Amino acid sequence: MSTTDDSFSVTHDPIDIPKRSLKEKWWHIMDTWKVGIIPLPLFLLAGALIAIDCLGGKLPSDIVVMVATLAFFGFACGEFGKRLPIIGKLGAAAICATFIPSALVYYGLLPDVVVESTTKFYKSTNILYLYICCIIVGSIMSMNRTTLIQGFLRIFFPMLCGEIVGMIVGMGVGLALGLEPFQIFFFIILPIMAGGVGEGAIPLSIGYATLLHMDQGVALGRILPMVMLGSLTAIVISGCLNQLGKRYPHLTGEGQLMPDSKADAKNEAPAAIFSGKVDVATIASGALLAVLLYMLGMLGHKLIGLPAPVGMLFIAVFIKLAHGVSPRILEGSQVVYKFFQTSVTYPILFAVGVAITPWEELVAAFNITNLLVIISTVSALVATGFFVGKKIGMHPIDVAIVSCCQSGQGGTGDVAILTAGNRMSLMPFAQIATRIGGAINVSVSLLVLGNFLI
Repeated sequence: MSTTDDSFSVTHDPIDIPKRSLKEKWWHIMDTWKVGIIPLPLFLLAGALIAIDCLGGKLPSDIVVMVATLAFFGFACGEFGKRLPIIGKLGAAAICATFIPSALVYYGLLPDVVVESTTKFYKSTNILYLYICCIIVGSIMSMNRTTLIQGFLRIFFPMLCGEIVGMIVGMGVGLALGLEPFQIFFFIILPIMAGGVGEGAIPLSIGYATLLHMDQGVALGRILPMVMLGSLTAIVISGCLNQLGKRYPHLTGEGQLMPDSKADAKNEAPAAIFSGKVDVATIASGALLAVLLYMLGMLGHKLIGLPAPVGMLFIAVFIKLAHGVSPRILEGSQVVYKFFQTSVTYPILFAVGVAITPWEELVAAFNITNLLVIISTVSALVATGFFVGKKIGMHPIDVAIVSCCQSGQGGTGDVAILTAGNRMSLMPFAQIATRIGGAINVSVSLLVLGNFLI
């Protein structure tokens, strides 16, 4: 620094900015440039290896190759959805991860070997149920015990009110559009609330085939598009609710149905607060806990007919309330839950889109009359859940997202809806809404149809 009488000047010494080495630049690319969770170089490598296998005419369906394949396509579709303007924030990632693959299959734009291997892997491994059991058990083990009890006791009332209002509104809109009451209820509204495909649409089609003397394939062809459109509507609404929660934080518990009191927090086990510092053996124990509970659920299904995910859910709740596992195992379950939520969701949705989502049936049902009835039904159901949940002291946005799952396409719909709403921790309540609610709707409706309407 130098000074004179007439002027004042400051001279800064040059600051040495360390230059990055080639190695550090490469590490920076690996850590910051990603497609979903996959570093860009690994994403490109996966794409190249998959392309080589496809050009060779054979893509193995074993778990090693399929992990890379589902991750590549799933995160690519999810990333595309996230980057769409406006709708990218309204659940487009989950929609794109499910329905883009379905469209690609229909229009022949996805290599046949990818379609065949993905379908074979999805159907032979039942990987969706591994995903659901890890999500359910991990989210239950993460909950505050008091909140868990209150949530399970209270969630049924908004669900029931939502279904009643949704049915009334859907019938009103359908009648105003000139549709027949029988068609509106049994072929549009009921499929929406039937609990998906395996537990809803298929039992309904069997019941209709017997009671209405029609071919089961014809019945399923009329029902299935309504299930898919209802689920699509619920995904979009869930994404909108997530954005509403960001704008009005007082309306949401960010995945908690009930407000936690300070007393509840003090009484909760230390492991209920996720720390992320768990050894590998504990994480493995958490994963094994989820698998064994699902096996117990399967046993319950054989004995009493209760869907395996629901049976597992009730057993997990009992274990949590009875302090059946140590705080350390609880935290291991939470790590497993976080892993599946972060790393497996979009690959699973891609597999669902390829293997069990028929694009042509979705498009065939895409007419203005069906859309108006479906949108009004799902919107009324969700809005009722929102206001009833708020009235009885629950977080209204989280209750409304669970209500969306009443219109979901089974377990796959729950995954997409909760992903769009960024509320995967609500999976236990979503399963109640989908499985139990759907089973009740189908059973009661077929009973009424068989005994009073024909």
